[in-house]
Amino acid sequence: MNLHIEKTPVLLGQKAAQLTASLLREAILEHGSARLILSTGSSQFETLEALVKEDVDWSKVTMFHLDEYVNLPESHPASFRKYLKERFLSKVTLKDYYLVDGNPDSIPSLTAELTKSPIDVGLIGIGENAHIAFNDPPADFDTRESYIVVNLNERCKQQQVGEGWFPTTEDVPAQAISMTTWQIMQCRHIISAVPHKVKAKAIADTLSHDTTPEIPATLLKTHQHFDLFLDEESASMISH
Repeated sequence: MNLHIEKTPVLLGQKAAQLTASLLREAILEHGSARLILSTGSSQFETLEALVKEDVDWSKVTMFHLDEYVNLPESHPASFRKYLKERFLSKVTLKDYYLVDGNPDSIPSLTAELTKSPIDVGLIGIGENAHIAFNDPPADFDTRESYIVVNLNERCKQQQVGEGWFPTTEDVPAQAISMTTWQIMQCRHIISAVPHKVKAKAIADTLSHDTTPEIPATLLKTHQHFDLFLDEESASMISH
């Protein structure tokens, strides 16, 4: 694991974007194309804003993303399809992209596209409860499916309300389609951009514990090429 601590979320986002872009350029040079997984949520704002400004031949990049609420309309402010179209897809012209549409029936076709060839870079956020994608604790580390339907726990729902996506936890959908922990770990490189004070405990728990489904992000530490980007606030609870 490579740990990077930057002063501010903006600097964190710039550094994470620079590394992402460098890895995408390497993949394009080596294979003629690149494949990318993106995270969503407020913690990714700065990284995506910087990433779309990077010098990448986006016409050779195919994008996937991690998750979507079950049966949530794309018009809803919390829709991750809406998020990605506004913050990424409208700003770059990709070779192709595949969005999780919230319909469980679409999982087989989405899986077929995802598994055609390896993913070069996964931008994988870490939640306030240390989830990765919507794999809340205790996460399923055993499944070898690529996407599954998961139940969201109360801590996860509270995060969605705290970030302003829903007015109350009762408004948060009970289920989501999520990329599995196993599939995330198949990425050639994993980059986690995790700013803000609200993530400090999740980061401290991730770094201070052995791999456990109760702290899903601990699995990322076992990846051969994992870069974790923090700011001063998200790193504030890390012990010496």
